[in-house]
Parts: sequence; structure tokens; C-alpha cells
Amino acid sequence: MNSMHRYRRYPIYRTVFMSLCLLISIVLTACDSSPSMGGAPAPAANGGKGCTKVGILLPETTSSVRWETNDHPALVQAVKAAIPNVEIDYKNGQDNEITQISQAEADLANGDCILIVAPHDSVTAAAIVTKAKAQNVPVIAYDRLIQSKDLDYYVSFNNLRVGQLQGEYIAQHYQEYAKDGSINLAIISGSQTDNNALLFSQGAHEALDPLLANGTLKNIAETFTPDWTTTNAQAEMEAMLAEQQNNIQIAYVANDGMASGVITALKTVGLNGKVLVTGQDATLAGIRAILAGQQNMTVYKPTTSEAQSTGALVKALYSGAETTNLTHNQVTTTYDGAEIPSILDAPISIDRGNIASTVLADHYLEKKDICAGFPAGTAGIC
Repeated sequence: MNSMHRYRRYPIYRTVFMSLCLLISIVLTACDSSPSMGGAPAPAANGGKGCTKVGILLPETTSSVRWETNDHPALVQAVKAAIPNVEIDYKNGQDNEITQISQAEADLANGDCILIVAPHDSVTAAAIVTKAKAQNVPVIAYDRLIQSKDLDYYVSFNNLRVGQLQGEYIAQHYQEYAKDGSINLAIISGSQTDNNALLFSQGAHEALDPLLANGTLKNIAETFTPDWTTTNAQAEMEAMLAEQQNNIQIAYVANDGMASGVITALKTVGLNGKVLVTGQDATLAGIRAILAGQQNMTVYKPTTSEAQSTGALVKALYSGAETTNLTHNQVTTTYDGAEIPSILDAPISIDRGNIASTVLADHYLEKKDICAGFPAGTAGIC
């Protein structure tokens, strides 16, 4: 689905983009974008054809446990299945965009000829694409879009739909949380340096704006959360509760990690389980919070499917095969108007009613872990 025509509808995106453009110009100036590393000639790749050295760069571990628990092993397995005797360079940027650029430089200097990058920062990661292109190394942006016209492929989920699912859940259930006719909504979105966070917010607004416009819901506060951290989200929720004298009925929260911080803030004032809380990523902690009645929903993005789609692209690049049968001519548009061939899988909304048929059925999570400490019969699955 083309995402960038929607960007123009929200002025905050333009402000965010302009500030990030300044940051990327600084990064590109500080990082030599020439095709040589350390004065030595850079090894020349062949657009990925015949490549047997693949770099996988994930962004961090703080926003969600999924990166190391799910994505890391799934990607390694998918790439090994795609290329016989492949050598994989795996690195995690540990929440630092400059570190991630340095890791990519090391991979390129080491002769990696395909890069799979889940960027910590969607804009500054363009420096990685610039360096890779200079060596004819294709880059696949994984899960998060890299804002570069030279990006080769993008594999993710329909991230606008993720936000829509979260917003739709609120639209369907807000009446259960009305208090004296008041339905106050707090919106805690993810990091504004992550293109996905902007799309999640946009999708949620598409579902919620009609209710906000007619006064059914009142948006009492809205913020983006630096680095997606639990502690930042908790602090944001504490400030909102104090300002509103605890009069908040709904908390739109962009993912499960931040939701745990929001729930901690709600517990402090005795509102845990009394405020509708959303999430995303279907983490073990998020699913257990749903069973405990502290969180209402999450969004499941089957990372195995995402990794397999990435593996299929890697195999096609290695073989020199066409990729249109994988992307089906689907594109995602970057801020500068480039149309990036894309594979976008479908996310799934989860609440207490469909845990068994989704994350359990897919063995994404295990029953013994989900149900540990819960009474037999909880949600019909324990």
C-alpha cells in the first residue's frame, strides 16, 4: 500500500521529516560515503547475484523483545534456507543509529554482498543505503522503511493497518469505559524517528478522528515517545494522569512494551484494569497482561512470515531471478517520492477471544509461558 500520500495530510509528519533531514545531512557529512573503507578499495558486489555473505542488522532491544526473541532467529533460518553455505554477519544497533551505520560499514568492508536492515532511525539509515549502493550491494529494509530513494526492497507489514486495528478496537469498545459521560483519550505513540510509528499513529487517527470530531471522545493529550521506551511511556502517562486528575478512560498505546509502562502508571493511582489500553507485537508480557485484565488488545505481526518473505527476496537476489512474483508490483513511497518494491503482510488484532487461534496455534508463544501462574480455565486456554 502506498503510504506517502497520507503523509501530506498530517503536518506533524512534515515537521518531523524536516528535522530528521537536518540530522541525516549531519550524519552523511560525518560518515564518508565514498566506496572505499579505510583507504582500501571496496570489494565490488554483483547486485546480490551469487552472494554468500549476508549482513543482518537489527535496531535495538528496548522497544520490544521481538527483535532478539523472534526476528533474529527467524531471519537467520530464512537466509540459511535461501543460500547454501551462507555466511551471516549478525549485529544489533543497540538503540543507536550511528552504531548501526558503523556496523553496516564493517559488513561492507567484510565483503557482505546483501544487507538486511531494520533501521533504528528511518532517515539516518539512508547513509547505509548510500554506502551499499556504491558497492552494488542491495539493501532490504526489514520491518521499518529506510527513507532513501536508492533502497532496493522493503519487507514489512501493512503498518497503516496496524494503527487502524488499534483505533478500531477503541471505536468498538469505548462505551464500556465511559465514566459519567466522559470519555477522555490519551494517545502515546512510538518514536517519531521510526517511520512505522508515524503510520501507526496515522492509522489510529483514521479510525478515531470521526469520534474525536463529533465529541464522542476527547483527546486530552498526544505524544510521540523517544526510543519507544517503557520508562518514557510511564512518565508520559503519569504526567497525563496528574494533569487530568486521573480522569482518563482510554489509553491508545502503540506497543506492548510501552503499554507495560502505562499500566504501571495506572496501578499507582488504582486505575489498572479500569482504563482501556491498547498494544502491539503480541509479546509474552502483552498477552499475559491481556489475560490479567490490565491490557485489552495487541496486534500480532507473524515475524516468521516476515522473515520468510525476506528470505525469498534473498534467494531471488542470489539466483539473479526476477522479484516481481514476490512483490506483485506493490510499492511503498519514500518521502522523496521513490517507489520501493515491497512485500507487506497482514497484521492481526488479538484480544482474550483469539489468543488460542493465533499466537498459540502458530507456536509464536507457548501455552506454558502464557498461562504460568494463571488459574485453570483463564480465557478458555489455561
